[in-house]
Amino acid sequence: GNGDIFSYVDYEEKVLKHEGLSTTAMIGRGALIKPWLPTEIKERRHWDISASERLDLLKDFVKFGLEHWGSDTHGVNNTRRFLLEWLSFLHRYIPVGLLEANSIPQTMSQRPPMHVCGRSDLETLMMSKNSADWIKISDMLLGPVSGGFNFQPKHKANSYK
Repeated sequence: GNGDIFSYVDYEEKVLKHEGLSTTAMIGRGALIKPWLPTEIKERRHWDISASERLDLLKDFVKFGLEHWGSDTHGVNNTRRFLLEWLSFLHRYIPVGLLEANSIPQTMSQRPPMHVCGRSDLETLMMSKNSADWIKISDMLLGPVSGGFNFQPKHKANSYK
């Protein structure tokens, strides 16, 4: 099949090497974890995207969310909830610069190792599987959460408490 594409290497192996298959591919989960995946496929490279570049993607997401739902309390809360759901996927990305040479590209099932530090405090925060750290990221972009706020990812994958 042509699903679970997570790198340009996956795309080439699962799609391009098979005659008669369409050149389209399923990149859903891969794009949730690595929204720059279409660029990696197009440019045939592993993009070592920095934490600040990833934060810029989150800023755009927040801007679009506030434009869509509004900047009132309801709009901020909706934007925060969707942002946190997305962060529950984004944290799975392991920066190329932190991978061992023999484990490039990252696989879909690979997760950041426990207690690994990123190349910056922001990168370390973004790799955390702790949802409280995702709330800290949302605080950076949307201001502090209101009292009593709680977040549990909808898909409740086995990587969570």
